[in-house]
Amino acid sequence: MITLGLLVRLEAKPGKEQEVADFLKSGLSLVMEEPDTITWYGIKIGESTFGIFDTFPDEAGRNAHLAGKVAAALMANAPELLASDPVIEKIEILASK
Repeated sequence: MITLGLLVRLEAKPGKEQEVADFLKSGLSLVMEEPDTITWYGIKIGESTFGIFDTFPDEAGRNAHLAGKVAAALMANAPELLASDPVIEKIEILASK
C-alpha cells in the first residue's frame, strides 16, 4: 500500500485563476517523467484555491518529486501567480482504494 503523499494548497492572485489552472494542467507532462510519483492530481478547491495531491512509494520518491521539475516550475511562477507561498504538507495515507 502507498502510504506517503503531498498535499499542496495554492491561492491564486486575483485575475490569475485561469493561469494557475493552466499551470496545473501543464504540470502533468512533467510529472509523467517521474517514475516514483505514483499518482498526481491537480485540483480546484474553490474559485481561487487550487491544489496538488500526489503519492509516492517511499521517502526517496517524495523527495525526488520535491526536487523535480514541477516543484521548480511552481516556485519560479509562484510570485507572479500566487497570492501567498504554496502550503506544502507531507502527509501519511491511512487508507486507500
